[in-house]
Amino acid sequence: MSELIFTQGLTKNFSGLVAVNQVNFHIKKGQVTGLIGPNGSGKTTLFNLLSGYFPPTEGTITFEGRDLTMTPPHKRVAMGMARTFQLVSVFDSLSVWENLVLSNLAFKKKGRSVVKFYLKSSKRPDVLDECRKTLAVVGLEAKAGSVTAELSYGDKRRLEIAIALSLKPKLLLLDEPLSGLSDHEVGEIIELLHRFKQELTLVIIEHKISKIVGLVERLSVMNDGYIICEGDPEDVLSDSAVRECYWGKEKGIC
Repeated sequence: MSELIFTQGLTKNFSGLVAVNQVNFHIKKGQVTGLIGPNGSGKTTLFNLLSGYFPPTEGTITFEGRDLTMTPPHKRVAMGMARTFQLVSVFDSLSVWENLVLSNLAFKKKGRSVVKFYLKSSKRPDVLDECRKTLAVVGLEAKAGSVTAELSYGDKRRLEIAIALSLKPKLLLLDEPLSGLSDHEVGEIIELLHRFKQELTLVIIEHKISKIVGLVERLSVMNDGYIICEGDPEDVLSDSAVRECYWGKEKGIC
């Protein structure tokens, strides 16, 4: 597998606090990677750097052989990069269907007036068909007309994933997709991720490590802004530095 995205010396400082420190992060095309670590270890900051929400203090980001270190987020989406967030990010006042169509058009239909955007583009058969298929993939087709505010948190998470999938990404960054879900909902989301993991490259931040071990092919561990270990999930979880980071030395806790 060829490398889809990699960073070299990626660093982010916040007023003297080094949140990400000289990180070299390599993801191969088609790979499913888990990114774990204690709270405050720099995982979400790394996602924010990869997706363009933060500019790096130092270092570079290369995607499909192109340097996109200073490329804005919307252009990264157009290049094939999408992400979800720790807290579900959807429009509660819109229907499920409207959320999906709006986001789809916003990123895919360029050079249109506001009138055409709302009155014409949203009725294009190809757009509607694509959105229907995406809702079916995540199991929300029957709730297309429901107001998003009335959905369960698990269904909102499905909708957020559907929005990301509708953008046809090559790389999908999932920031704690299991956070806030019941055990039943966790199982449903894991099953969903298994279904489409063969179609794109995934990087998943998650604290529920046991839930993703059977999903990911590679595991990277961050602590204090560094990647301290990476490789086969079973080997990584057996590593002494990783075990110390999570469970501490005897009575100590990292």
